[in-house]
Amino acid sequence: MTVRIGVIGTGAIGRDHARRINQVLGGAEIVALSDVNRASAEAVKKDIAPEAMVFETGEALIASPDVDAVLVTSWGATHEQYVLAAIAAGKPCFCEKPLATTAEGARRIVEAEVTHGKRLVQVGFMRRYDAGYIALKKVVGTSIGAPIMVHAAHRNPSVPEQYVTPMAIHDTMIHEIDVLRWLLDDDYVSARVIFPRSAARSHAKLRDPQIVILETAKGMVIDVEIFVNCHYGYDIRCEVVGEDGAASLPEPMAVQMRLDARLQNRILTDWKDRFIESYDVELQDFIHAAARGTAAGPNSWDGYVAAITSDACVAAQEKEGEIVPINLPARPALYN
Repeated sequence: MTVRIGVIGTGAIGRDHARRINQVLGGAEIVALSDVNRASAEAVKKDIAPEAMVFETGEALIASPDVDAVLVTSWGATHEQYVLAAIAAGKPCFCEKPLATTAEGARRIVEAEVTHGKRLVQVGFMRRYDAGYIALKKVVGTSIGAPIMVHAAHRNPSVPEQYVTPMAIHDTMIHEIDVLRWLLDDDYVSARVIFPRSAARSHAKLRDPQIVILETAKGMVIDVEIFVNCHYGYDIRCEVVGEDGAASLPEPMAVQMRLDARLQNRILTDWKDRFIESYDVELQDFIHAAARGTAAGPNSWDGYVAAITSDACVAAQEKEGEIVPINLPARPALYN
């Protein structure tokens, strides 16, 4: 079966996902496109999916009998409405993060999916599909004893002037929030934020860097450094310290050179290059599940928990140094 997919939102990530589906992956094709900027959708049709129909609205695309499954890669504030429409139509839906821009919005999606009675939503937390994190999870579960602490870092070379302090959580650390919960098989119970002095390359509306300290239900303590103007490159780090040993996320593969009297390793500068293979794997997983009329991978509950945790971390930013509790509702049986 070839899964007929419609893409809502044909900006950079939507365009790249359409390319993957039509030119790299198997089992699916792009048959429909929609974007508030019709010219953007028309450009993707011309360059990547010449057989696709262009719809005026995302809702019209979802309702089309020619569409089996939906990719939501539009502006974050529109995610909730399109995911809810896909659930109502009974169509598998891949939604890039965030699932919704508020925890209440994510809760409404969870409730709609539970009412429907079957998983239909996969959230685009691609790090769970990264080979390095998968290898680290195997070691954490078998070789280093019970985990006690995690030291992590998320560093970007630079961010634009529009990037403000809360975005360090909602746009940047959101990936650590999800992947560390998955890595440890644990939930968070509190958050605290500490700010060192601001880096010289920061600006008036951004306190950078910052350190977020999370405590889990099992008593583990996680510190995550977020430094989005580190200048030297895109650098993702994670070390898990256990009772019997420690394990670190492997560095991306790079050729080591001896050049100009120096031992050198190339450092990536673009996040799309760091996780390019994981995007392929996560979308192939979605295609396989969609062919069965369901969804796989990170689910709506994961998106909801990430939203609740993010809100708590932003509150902790505003109460620097204070512990902010993270209270999660009971997990519905659909997501067990």
